[in-house]
Amino acid sequence: MLNRVILTGRLTKDPVLQYTPNGTAVTSFSLAVKRNFPNQQGENDTDFFNCICWRKTAENVANFMKKGSLVGVDARLQSRNYQNEQGQRVFVVEVNAETVQFLENKNHQRGYNHNSKKRSGDSFDPYNSVGNSNHSENRSNPFREYDEQDDDLPF
Repeated sequence: MLNRVILTGRLTKDPVLQYTPNGTAVTSFSLAVKRNFPNQQGENDTDFFNCICWRKTAENVANFMKKGSLVGVDARLQSRNYQNEQGQRVFVVEVNAETVQFLENKNHQRGYNHNSKKRSGDSFDPYNSVGNSNHSENRSNPFREYDEQDDDLPF
């Protein structure tokens, strides 16, 4: 069986970090993904996906990403259901992100402070992959030269 989703888009709002009762980090965020083909009016529609991620990935996304960040998400679809306050069964499909990666150059990220200095003790590079893989090796971002204009944002 195969359940794989790969998305590239921008966060529509700042990620929300929470912890389960047993202390596991979980972050939720919404991703706006522009379609690759135009509609009848000649414009590209945008789809919005509710995403979640867990543990260290969740903490890294919450700490280093914000509204408008351009990211790549490697994930799987996950469905669940629950009973709401009115007694109705609600079915939900979410994008369960296993890896989240920055797709912007550090200098092109909105709100980037060109005068900021790396704090001592900081070893995490948010511009490389943020996920369940081993981060001890220093990987360069192949999308580092990618630049998208602010007026292309769907929100």
